[in-house]
Amino acid sequence: MQLSDFDFDLPERLIATRPAEPRSSARLLVAQGDQITDSAVTNLPDWLRPGDRLVLNDTKVIPARLSGLRHRTRADGPTQARIDVTLLEPKANGAWSALLKPLKKVREGEEIVFSQDLRATLEAKEDGQGLLRFNLRGEDFDAALLEAGAMPLPPYIAAKRAADERDKQDYQTVFARNSGAVAAPTASLHFDPPLLQELRDMGVAFTFVTLHVGAGTFLPVKVDDVTKHKMHAEWGHVSAAAAAEIAATKAEGGRIIPVGTTALRLIESAAQESGAIAPWQGETDIFIYPSFRFRVADALMTNFHLPKSTLMMLVSALMGAERIKAIYSHAIVNNYRFFSYGDASLLLPSGQ
Repeated sequence: MQLSDFDFDLPERLIATRPAEPRSSARLLVAQGDQITDSAVTNLPDWLRPGDRLVLNDTKVIPARLSGLRHRTRADGPTQARIDVTLLEPKANGAWSALLKPLKKVREGEEIVFSQDLRATLEAKEDGQGLLRFNLRGEDFDAALLEAGAMPLPPYIAAKRAADERDKQDYQTVFARNSGAVAAPTASLHFDPPLLQELRDMGVAFTFVTLHVGAGTFLPVKVDDVTKHKMHAEWGHVSAAAAAEIAATKAEGGRIIPVGTTALRLIESAAQESGAIAPWQGETDIFIYPSFRFRVADALMTNFHLPKSTLMMLVSALMGAERIKAIYSHAIVNNYRFFSYGDASLLLPSGQ
C-alpha cells in the first residue's frame, strides 16, 4: 500500500479560507453505496433515520497562537525580542509543550510576556519544542489566553491569511465545552442550533465524546509504505454514559454515525480491546487504513481531506479506495470546497 495510492490533484481555488454562512448552508455530498447525490448540510435530516445516533466531539479549541516579547538585560542595557509561540498540549504537571520561533534565541529560565496579564517561563527545551510554565492556571489562564491568543488555523489557511477575531467563533463548534484542542473537529463546524433541534425532533440521538485534536493532525506522511507510518497521539475520553448510549443504539439496530474523523478514531479506539464499545480514557495513536475492521462506526460525516493524508486513508478504509477516488473526483468536478472550512460529505457504505 503506497502513499501515492492516496494522492489526487486539487485546484487551489477549492481550498476554503472562510466557512459557509450560516454553518448548515454548506454543501453535502452524500455517497450511499455506489450512488452520489449533491445536497446541503441543512438537508441532513433527509439522509438520517429515527434511531440513528450521531457521535460528536465536544473538544474546545484554545487560541493557541501567541506573540510575545522576551526581556533580557545585557551589559549594554535591556533588550526585547519578538517570540512566536504555538501551544501544543498541556502536561500533567501544569506546564505546556509549545513550538517557539526562534527557539534557539530563548534561554531556559527566561520569561516571555504576552500581555499585561499573561506571561510564561521557558523551563526546558527538547525535541525542537519548548516547555512553558504560565503565571496563571484554570479559568484565569483561559480568560487571559482568549484575550491574548489567536486561533491556530491550519497551515493551508494560515498561508493565505492571518487568523482574526471572526475565527474565534468560526473555528469553534457550537457545542464545544472541554478545552484542550489546537485544531477543530471540522465536520462539526457545520452544525448550528436549528439543525441540531430538527435532528432531535425527528428522533436522531446525540452522544458527546472528547478527543483533543493536536497539531500532529497536520503532519505529512513521510514513508512510501503507509503501513509503516507512526501516528501522533491525542488524548481522548469516552464516558461510561457515552459508551452505554452507543451500545444501546447498536443493540436496537440504529446506525452509529460519528461526525468527523476524530470522533470515529476515538470510538474505534475504545472498542479495540474488547471488540465492543466500552468506557475509555487515554492517548490514542490509532491508525486507520484499508483492511481496518470497523467495530462501532457504521458511516461517517466528514469534510474533504488533504491528498496523501492519513485521513484519506481512513475514508478509503471505510468506503474502499476506488470508491473514494470516484467520490473525490465528483467533488472536484462539482466545485466542492475542501479542508477545514470547506463542505461536507456523508459516507454511507454499502448496506447502510
